[in-house]
Amino acid sequence: MKQQFLRNRAALGLGLCLAFGAVASHASTADGVKIGVLTDMAGVTADATGKGSVEAARLAIEEMGGTVLGKPISLVSGDHQHRPDIGSSMVRKWYDTDGVDVVVDVPNSSVALAVQGIAREKKKLVLFSSPGTTALSQAQCSPYGVQWTYTTYALSRGTATAVVKEGNKRWFILASDYAFGKQLAADTETVVKANGGEVVGTVFHPLNASDFASFLLQAQGSKAQIIAIANAGGDTISAIKQAAEFGIGGTQQLAAMLLLITDVHSLGLQAAQKTYLTVPSYWDMNDGTRAFTKKFEARVGRPPTFLQAGVYSSVRHYLQAVKAAGTADSEAVMAKMKSLPIDDPFSLNAHIREDGLVVRDMMLAQVKTPEQSKAPWDYYNIVRTIPGDTLAWPLSESQCPLVKP
Repeated sequence: MKQQFLRNRAALGLGLCLAFGAVASHASTADGVKIGVLTDMAGVTADATGKGSVEAARLAIEEMGGTVLGKPISLVSGDHQHRPDIGSSMVRKWYDTDGVDVVVDVPNSSVALAVQGIAREKKKLVLFSSPGTTALSQAQCSPYGVQWTYTTYALSRGTATAVVKEGNKRWFILASDYAFGKQLAADTETVVKANGGEVVGTVFHPLNASDFASFLLQAQGSKAQIIAIANAGGDTISAIKQAAEFGIGGTQQLAAMLLLITDVHSLGLQAAQKTYLTVPSYWDMNDGTRAFTKKFEARVGRPPTFLQAGVYSSVRHYLQAVKAAGTADSEAVMAKMKSLPIDDPFSLNAHIREDGLVVRDMMLAQVKTPEQSKAPWDYYNIVRTIPGDTLAWPLSESQCPLVKP
């Protein structure tokens, strides 16, 4: 009798646990949709992401009226400090106990790859606006992840192809020593060689470096025509400023493989003028981007970077998919995200492929001279539009397990 009593009590306890779990899961959906912005609030990419990414997500929520499926949309944010362990811990808590349905932004490719693994494990969605490593939609792709804004492959193909075709065949690459920089350096080298150029040297610097002297001396000594700067944020600004101090800019030119409008602003047009770059969007593209920028600028004090614009458009598309699916279930929402056209003023002919990559048209831009700029933040001449299918690897060459042979 005692053993039977214990068995019954255990069964009752298990039943209560299962029932509680079901109620908790239902409560998460019933209470509305929660979005987590994982970003960089104080590091080298804080100006390009950070508080601006949070405001971009908030503006997308406000465009939906603050609700979806008759329930409120809420937002949480956190700073991963460019550490995969901190980012992973925060996202795990968001998914497990805080009821977060989707994580967005995630600057830093090493953090992003760690978060991709957790999202896959938890069957929760993550929309990457700021990391560029191709691994997110190649070998480490996930049915729950979307690489939204750009890849190192796209930026290197856009910029390096144009510069090499101008006759600049001899390259030296200065890159940051983590997943993003290594992938950008590798992609740049591939594009340079494919267009008949050569890479005579590559050197990697630590994240958030303060002194680029030894690296720039190596670049000068290489006699390369082009010194490719393959890093981001504060590192890009520091490297370009110190290059000017070393007198680089005569027979040797810089090519910024990832240059954001905030970087150009920090450098000033005098230093940054005539630099070629590839951008997925620009605040002054059309009436829609200018209208969004007016609202964004009222809160942040300047136009959005293309990373922040990507946060806005990814959250907007996600919420539209939730509405269309009639649920916040991850599989149902992802299916809708892939079937619905991406419709926002920053996205040009964009769609989500089966590997989770957003293929989009981009633009080859050139930084204006001080004389050409007619207003604050009027920094780019758009040279031409680059078709998205030329900036994405063919699915036949994909390493993503989701791609059917």
